Amino acid sequence: MTTSTPTSTIRTFQLYDDVSVTVEKHGVRDGTAVLMLHGGAGPRSVTGLSNALTRHAYVLTPTHPGFDGRPRPERIDSIPDLAVAYLDLLEKLGVHSALVIGSSFGGWIGAEMALRDTRGLMTGLVLIGGVGIEPDAPLEIASVEKVGPAEFFRMAYHNPALRPNPAALSDEQRAALAANQRTATVYAGTTMYDPKLRRRLHRVTMPVLALYGEQDGIVPLEYGRAFANSFPHARFVPVGNAAHFPHMEQPERTVEAIEDFVGAEIKPAVDRRW
Repeated sequence: MTTSTPTSTIRTFQLYDDVSVTVEKHGVRDGTAVLMLHGGAGPRSVTGLSNALTRHAYVLTPTHPGFDGRPRPERIDSIPDLAVAYLDLLEKLGVHSALVIGSSFGGWIGAEMALRDTRGLMTGLVLIGGVGIEPDAPLEIASVEKVGPAEFFRMAYHNPALRPNPAALSDEQRAALAANQRTATVYAGTTMYDPKLRRRLHRVTMPVLALYGEQDGIVPLEYGRAFANSFPHARFVPVGNAAHFPHMEQPERTVEAIEDFVGAEIKPAVDRRW
């Protein structure tokens, strides 16, 4: 187990001529590697989980191109584009046997990475409120375009104290939020799924953990169960008293579930210390 004092650094890496990715590194590179992928809420929404996992792991948290003012080349405009970019990032950094953790559409990116990981860069995948597969009717994935910001935040957080209040945001904060939302729509569309993804997931042989909040109004709990069932080797864990961000509302429970998953599924497969 890693016991070094956690550190955090931010660096921008040039992947291709026109594509760069800014990455925050948490922890010391002598433990299990984790690639933490945020969703539409932006990189700050996963900072707490990244910090919590540094007691076990070396955590890489990229900011997707186009988020928080970062440049996004026009040709990077889909979830598969991000998936390939992050596989290239792992290879560029010499990171192998990485556990990929994705929140919301970050989970979709992770699933697409798992489908394309022909070089064994990943050891497992964790979905936290993940989207990406088409929901079975009558289930739906809520979007801010459909319900509006205030209702979206109400559906996304079980604990009212954690819900952002759109009316209390400054003009600058509103503009940044709107810009991030536009970028999220570029990548994931307004439906937040690929109708062809589910039938491809049988090819993912790595272990998968699917964590979903029991009170999630954005992604129904049964959707999460269906997502987990799409993989050959997955465990589904509902998290009580949490909505779309169980890692924010129930951080200890989330970390415990990830630790249990790694101990039971990842460690035996890769013979690494966690």
